[in-house]
Amino acid sequence: MNPLETELHRLYFVDDATAVAPNLMSVDGRVRAMVMELARPADWSATSTVWQRVQSDLDLPPPAIAVTGNDGFQLWFSLAEPVTAAEASFFLESLRQRFLSDIAPERISMLPTETQHAQLVPALQQSTGLWSAFIAPDLAAIFADSPGLDVCPRVEAQANVLAHLESIKAPVFEAIFDQLVSDVERISATNQSSTPVVPLFNKHCDSDAKRFLNEVMNDQSVEMHLRIEAAKALLPYS
Repeated sequence: MNPLETELHRLYFVDDATAVAPNLMSVDGRVRAMVMELARPADWSATSTVWQRVQSDLDLPPPAIAVTGNDGFQLWFSLAEPVTAAEASFFLESLRQRFLSDIAPERISMLPTETQHAQLVPALQQSTGLWSAFIAPDLAAIFADSPGLDVCPRVEAQANVLAHLESIKAPVFEAIFDQLVSDVERISATNQSSTPVVPLFNKHCDSDAKRFLNEVMNDQSVEMHLRIEAAKALLPYS
């Protein structure tokens, strides 16, 4: 295992006895890596706001910063303990609502979904010929016009960028998760509907109900407060 693989395993890979190689998502859909991407175009000013405020407002360890090799910046959040893709998606959506509400949603990508995780960094992007890479915070601004490297980044350099980062501890994630739920509910309070989601399902929620809740939670056409309620209703059954 080279130094970069060691750091990726420490921060982002999930241990899965059924997998033939380390992966960002276990067979049962649990993850330790949560990735928020702002692109089309890349915007370091907005991305840096999220990077700074998750530390100052939420007291989280700094996420890794990456350039995508095409047209975006990414923030890679590491979890000490894996969570479901649904929990990770809701966490990132809450951050988007809190810190990037003035950015068009189509410019923001958040992974994982239930079936997809982020592409590993570094990687060559065939469409541009540039490499994605983890970068140090003080160098991020210089990639604003061209968010990628024209040569493959050195393994040792990438490992050094990640070496100083820490994972979000499970109790901290749980506390922040609850706080974000409250904040997003408050933000969306002006759009409240008279039909709540949670009361439609009891604690013996069957597979059809869970499937419906997943569909509600991931449907961007559904009002945000209903998606929040669906995510909360799913948590006990994750």
